[in-house]
Amino acid sequence: MSEHIKSHLEDYVLTLTIARPERKNALTQAMYGAMADAVNGANNDKSIRAIIITGEGDMFTAGNDLSDFASIDERESGTPPVTRFLNAIRDAEKPLIAAVNGPAIGVGLTMLLHCDISFAAESANLRAPFTQLGLVPEAGSSLTLPAVVGRSMANEVLLAGRILSASEALACGLVSRVTADADLMKTAMDTARKIAASPPNAVLKSKALINHSRDAIANQMRAEGEIFAAQLQSAEFAEAAAAFRDKRAPVFKD
Repeated sequence: MSEHIKSHLEDYVLTLTIARPERKNALTQAMYGAMADAVNGANNDKSIRAIIITGEGDMFTAGNDLSDFASIDERESGTPPVTRFLNAIRDAEKPLIAAVNGPAIGVGLTMLLHCDISFAAESANLRAPFTQLGLVPEAGSSLTLPAVVGRSMANEVLLAGRILSASEALACGLVSRVTADADLMKTAMDTARKIAASPPNAVLKSKALINHSRDAIANQMRAEGEIFAAQLQSAEFAEAAAAFRDKRAPVFKD
């Protein structure tokens, strides 16, 4: 486990907590790798019947740590940890529950599209500012988000960077329930325990039936990944990252 990913197993429920509050729970490659290993490891672990993903403090996650991603060496071989994580949550056999305890940015929003159940605290909000950073949607969200919230709303979120409140996320189907902040983890844990107490084979087979479109999502993720990787090397991303670092407005040229 990465020092910034906490793991706790209780009552057949594995809770993964993104624990880097001093950096708004921004995700590094090491953190992605730790979560990928945990989710993949749960597939064949009979002591785990459900997984909860949440954040520490008052933030779910600020998304990718831009300085960490800007330092990626494209010559490195193997599957990047972020890709391993996205593949892991897409292909997870055990039910995934997201407990969105605060703002969820970028992958904080798109990972919900792979979770089987998502709850949000009243203080949560969600946004996916990929184009504003010189990037493109990831995690299959260019396919899955329009399917969940509709094409017009998806374009507002993915192209215009619209920020959704918890109540708006509920209204458009991104989450199934909004709770008081203090009640979020109890709600998630109670639901996970209900799943864990159900016949495990029936749960696994039901999830597989519900997620029948996984191949189409995998194809979209590959297409997004190629463009996303190219954009990471672009002048647009470099300017967005520099502007973020320097706390100024970016200037993009044609």
